Amino acid sequence: MAELVFHTGPMDCGKSTLALQLDYTQSTHGRRGRVFTSQDRAGQGVVASRLGLTSPAIEVGPDFDFWRYVIGELTTGQRVDYIVCDEAQFYSGEHIDQLARIVDELQLDVYAFGILSDFRTRLFPGSQRLVELADRVESLPLGPLCWCGARGTHNARTVDGFMVTEGSQVVVGDTEGQGEVRYEVLCRAHHRRRMTATKAKATLSPEPLPFDPENF
Repeated sequence: MAELVFHTGPMDCGKSTLALQLDYTQSTHGRRGRVFTSQDRAGQGVVASRLGLTSPAIEVGPDFDFWRYVIGELTTGQRVDYIVCDEAQFYSGEHIDQLARIVDELQLDVYAFGILSDFRTRLFPGSQRLVELADRVESLPLGPLCWCGARGTHNARTVDGFMVTEGSQVVVGDTEGQGEVRYEVLCRAHHRRRMTATKAKATLSPEPLPFDPENF
């Protein structure tokens, strides 16, 4: 039976690398697939991992219709055995419904990769719909670390190194290089306290306890 599988994790956990690896493995065994992406930091129509791997991809915009695309390919004699969807958090709920229909009615495997929640800890619409419809949700095991060394679980948006909690849900940025808007993976505790690596370095005194020890 075909499956809709959602691979998820915070930034820097290797989602795009795994997407490209999966496509490579499937194709070397004689299967033919299609790779899709949306708003990748490297530009339109490309899947890029931080290890330097890249691959052409089909850009998914607001008006893109997965069902029509796949039916068009099949009816013109093209072979499609599976679909890889990177940056799936940027897809709409309707896009995910189309992918689920492809799995159920055309029996094609769909492998989606994306971030679960945004910088405000709110689910992306595409990720939410994937959680609701996917046959399996897989959390990537090799997650990034917070600056403190704890497991990174939350994505923070930063401006000049300081965390912000307001703004558009979708602003494409990166965790490396120059640019005003960047992203940083934090543990839950430091995300709650808005304590980024830059802010921690700027703090001369040790981080205060969340309670007064003299009251104990």
